Amino acid sequence: MLPSQGKLCNFDCIYCECGWNRDGRQDRTLPSAEDVREALEAKLKRLSGEGIRVDSITFSGDGEPTLNKDFPQIVRDTIRLRDVYYPDAVVSVLSNATRIGRPEVLEALRMVDNPILKIDAPTDELAAKINQPAGDYHVEGVIKNMEAFEGDFILQTMFLKAPGFDSSSPEVLVPWMDIVRRLHPREVMVYTLDRPAPAAGLTKFTAAQMQSLVQPLIDEGYKIQIKE
Repeated sequence: MLPSQGKLCNFDCIYCECGWNRDGRQDRTLPSAEDVREALEAKLKRLSGEGIRVDSITFSGDGEPTLNKDFPQIVRDTIRLRDVYYPDAVVSVLSNATRIGRPEVLEALRMVDNPILKIDAPTDELAAKINQPAGDYHVEGVIKNMEAFEGDFILQTMFLKAPGFDSSSPEVLVPWMDIVRRLHPREVMVYTLDRPAPAAGLTKFTAAQMQSLVQPLIDEGYKIQIKE
């Protein structure tokens, strides 16, 4: 859904494996719904013909997929093609959740099997340090928009240490856990640094550390996926 050679995002996360937004401007062309549909159908048809199993069709990559104006149509086309070629596969979308206040984006994300929505920080001040969002971004507004999913989504959160930010500190961890309790997502995905990041001074957590940090939620019955 995004430029093939560049990056397009309304976040500029300090940990983004695609680098800073300013470094990914060589290609700003967004594929149309028709472009995506044709490419996806050709791929699925080839894989099916070769007997290759497909478990998931996932939209992620170099930016925020909901920025594509054809996002709703692309989702509808993807679901239709999935049903034709790989009816047992799931459709997943990774999003920073900034545009779920738009009815057409919300509707499209509710159609996919796995809407994976991001909250890395519990306050606007902390989000400014780790996500560096463009425009008018308010964590509380995002939370209220997420409530429309009625818990039928996956909450994704990056755990790391950086100058001025520490996911394990009480100012981050305690209110973040309260957000989880408020939204009650069907699953929580916590992960840490895996690839080179554009910002300096970042420290990853181990799986054991993350397990310990989220143990209170696990004890309360939340399904937590930990990815190191």
